[in-house]
Amino acid sequence: MNASATLLPAVTHPVPDDHCRLSSDHFAAPVLDLLHALGWAVVETPEANVHATSPDGRIYVGWLPEDPSAWQLDIVWQVRVQPAEDAPWVQEFGLHSPSETVAGFIAALVAHR
Repeated sequence: MNASATLLPAVTHPVPDDHCRLSSDHFAAPVLDLLHALGWAVVETPEANVHATSPDGRIYVGWLPEDPSAWQLDIVWQVRVQPAEDAPWVQEFGLHSPSETVAGFIAALVAHR
């Protein structure tokens, strides 16, 4: 199959940067900063878990570093979505998922609603 060069994606190469490292679940700031910027209701529990809800109430994001039931399932981040006209669904991210990945997922989810 031949495709013109204009239809092919551009090739990009990462630029080495000593300051650019993806974080582990221990650094929730990329997600929490995004949620605050989007105007979501964000609540921290005394156990250090964080629960956030979108302004329309259709998306929930949980950062669950101290939730024993989540840890048993290797879950640190949970995103639950209730679409207006479709079935609800859940996306979970494990212990080694970088927070930047979760933030990117949420940003794409919000942009395509």
